Amino acid sequence: MFERFTDQSRRAVVLAQQEARHLNHNYIGTEHLLAGLRRENQGAAARALESAGITIDAVRAETEKLIGRGLQAPSGHIPFTPRAKKCLELSLREALNLGHNHIGTGHLLLALISQDDCVAVRVLGGLGADLGQLRERVTREIEDDPDKGGGPAPLRPRRAELPDAVQALLDTIDDRLTAIELHLGIAHPGPDAGAEAAGGESSADPGGADAGTG
Repeated sequence: MFERFTDQSRRAVVLAQQEARHLNHNYIGTEHLLAGLRRENQGAAARALESAGITIDAVRAETEKLIGRGLQAPSGHIPFTPRAKKCLELSLREALNLGHNHIGTGHLLLALISQDDCVAVRVLGGLGADLGQLRERVTREIEDDPDKGGGPAPLRPRRAELPDAVQALLDTIDDRLTAIELHLGIAHPGPDAGAEAAGGESSADPGGADAGTG
């Protein structure tokens, strides 16, 4: 799947890792992906968030308010949480639903806001964002000025074939996400890293968040 990512969406994922380190979080959650998308500053997601009045400083402040900072800087590779991985899966579905076979920052943002219970949505809610309006904004940005670079040219599948095409691609998504992690130098989480946290989205301690189911 990584070969489908535009240059902007690849950069946003790398920036998400940096945002996690900035807060001393030892996982990459949806809140970090949101920050990475806003910080990337060039793609459809950043433009839509900017038009909604959402700044990177506001995203960082709201994330820190909800989750807190970690006690110490993480060492080694930082894994994606299950919900962050789910966002990467859903970004493919969002792209295909719009008739694209590349994954841009806008598709990643659409995937984030489709997960009602993720931390990124809580961050956006805390900043007063209207998710319906934000979805409309980012969809317009994708259509008006799609991300450039990386991934194959857009291809619009026939509607009748779309469900099967989506299912076939999602059937192999886990192996492709592993390839993304290896490409970015991010290791797979161990068996204990799959649990969700009430504040963040990992069983690892992000700085005092109580453990829970998310």
